[in-house]
Amino acid sequence: MKSDLSHVSVTSESVPGSTEKKARSPLATLPPWLRRSIGKASELSTVQKIIKQRQIHTICEEGRCPNRAECYSQKTATFLLMGPTCTRACAFCQVDKGHAPMPLDPEEPDKIAESVQLLGLKYVVLTSVARDDLPDQGAGWFVKTMERVREVNPGTEIEVLTPDFRGQRDLVVQVAEANPACYNHNIETVRRLQRPVRRGAKYERSLDVLRWVKEVNPDIPTKSGLMLGHGETEAEIVETLADLRGVKCDRLTLGQYMRPSLDHLPVQRYWHPDEFEKLGEIARNMGFNHVRSGPLVRSSYHAGQDS
Repeated sequence: MKSDLSHVSVTSESVPGSTEKKARSPLATLPPWLRRSIGKASELSTVQKIIKQRQIHTICEEGRCPNRAECYSQKTATFLLMGPTCTRACAFCQVDKGHAPMPLDPEEPDKIAESVQLLGLKYVVLTSVARDDLPDQGAGWFVKTMERVREVNPGTEIEVLTPDFRGQRDLVVQVAEANPACYNHNIETVRRLQRPVRRGAKYERSLDVLRWVKEVNPDIPTKSGLMLGHGETEAEIVETLADLRGVKCDRLTLGQYMRPSLDHLPVQRYWHPDEFEKLGEIARNMGFNHVRSGPLVRSSYHAGQDS
């Protein structure tokens, strides 16, 4: 059933008194379904302590994920490889950018493997900033970290969430041949909005990444996701889902873009939970076998439950 939810499609411009000059924070205009408790200190401290002691990073913190309290309370996290500074400048992303990234920490694979062991993780997600400055853009670092995690934690499954490696097939193949439990690469938004939203990335290139993984090993589940709220239409979303299925993408996440600061792209629309439910049903009917669709869904949300 199609819902008429135009009356709840909130934008920053549609809220009285919330102009760019007056707004102290993008949070001031959030609809109620996006307001979430930051969680109890006791629920956050275990993971945060392990991360800080080892000077490693998680996308949970660097990306200010709204679900980090829930995930930390369950002793789970998505590890961010190769430092917190990205060489890209995507207009929606909270991750640090705009200056030289850190040198690789030669002990990082060991630190992450130890952290996985301490947290007792049976399913771990490894992601990274884009490292266009490195000769292999970090593909070998993904493989090295996966190998070390497996050595220390032989029963742990590993999902990877990689950048596009500038469309170099051999780098995607290198990571895929390490046989992750799932290979995730986010297309992020619809074709029309790629240039303003994903600076340095390309729609077809992202589809190629997912296609190449299946060419290496058809049995590796592939996954992608979109952040809604940049001005896309429902028809454009469905078109993107069809393109993802065209390269045999198995799993999907759909979430709401939440503006990290006034320096980032403004939210054009807050999609209602009922609309996310409808889009999730469309995706399942198109053949995606694992779908997470909701305002607070992020790439790695409940990832282990899909394995």
